[in-house]
Amino acid sequence: MDIIKTAQDLIRFKTETGNTEEIAKCLGYVKTLFENKNANVEVFERDNLAPVIMLSNTTEQDLDVAILGHLDVVPAEEHMFEPRIDNGKMYGRGTLDMKSFAAVALNSLEHVLDNSLNLKFAVILSTDEEKGSKGMHAFMEAHPDLNAKIVLDNDVGGDILKIINACKNPVFVKLIAKGLEAHGSTPWDGIDANEKLMQIWANIRKIYPYFSKDSGGAPQDTWIDTVHFAKIGGGSVANIICNEAEALLDFRLVETSSVEGLKDNLNKCMVDGVSYVIASESSTVVMKKDDPYIVDYKNFAEEILGQKIEFEQIGGATDSRSFAVRGSTVIMHSGTGEGMHAAGEYVEVASVLKIGEIQIKFLDKLSGQ
Repeated sequence: MDIIKTAQDLIRFKTETGNTEEIAKCLGYVKTLFENKNANVEVFERDNLAPVIMLSNTTEQDLDVAILGHLDVVPAEEHMFEPRIDNGKMYGRGTLDMKSFAAVALNSLEHVLDNSLNLKFAVILSTDEEKGSKGMHAFMEAHPDLNAKIVLDNDVGGDILKIINACKNPVFVKLIAKGLEAHGSTPWDGIDANEKLMQIWANIRKIYPYFSKDSGGAPQDTWIDTVHFAKIGGGSVANIICNEAEALLDFRLVETSSVEGLKDNLNKCMVDGVSYVIASESSTVVMKKDDPYIVDYKNFAEEILGQKIEFEQIGGATDSRSFAVRGSTVIMHSGTGEGMHAAGEYVEVASVLKIGEIQIKFLDKLSGQ
């Protein structure tokens, strides 16, 4: 398989999360790649949730290796869905996050099938990872016996010389503020729901500090709980006191913090007229650096790259947590690029090909080839 061509083909599908028509076309394309490869293909769809596709060389649920990824992307301008390569970099939406590495996974599947590797192997691609992976959660619930000794996770893009050994728990909290309408000229006759949200936010910031590029940058230790104000909305007319407002907060918790502890903190921050709900929660993914599979993979990758690889901890979410909680060893390693979710998103082409090479040779090694 030509990995870069496959990546470019995938990028051309405008699979913004929720674009069901384009997602269906993209899944159709993926299926055509394996029409004559004797692959088992399952497209899981349920209750209007985003579909998940699993392609494998086995019908068994106890896998040796699974590769996880997603085919949906965040919104972008039209031109970003036409990939271009310039000076060794491929630009476009999904080049880094993460259609290039979905192509790598599909290439690995083709290699396993064509060479009849002695591995129970699957590639699993979700289509709503950018908005909480509800489809993936439903898929895992519908496959309670599905597991894998090793999960290769390429959805941690940024630096091929870093293996991620820990991801934080993303917890989204919805604040709901109730007020009382009044004319804007007589605020004492009303209760401003927006004002209440700002009071809550000030209280939250006493517990979870503010970090930004123009306010001192990152703390010395970034493995801490963080929160950002993801969305806020309240009021409809300028001269009416807002009687209802909502906000969505994005917390990222380390493994020593719990959702119960977060609730305790939020309870301390509340004022009359404001409540909250946990909109979604997950779990951390923390892998031991001395896990035998991870050590083996790291040594193997260093040999191929001719450079040392370091471990890193990140705040981003990953679908591989669905397997981590089932006991899988998750190896989080991807290629080099920048601009994830931004207008200048790119991936270094050479790093994509290197990840592809590492995966194939690692799979060969695991199968005893």
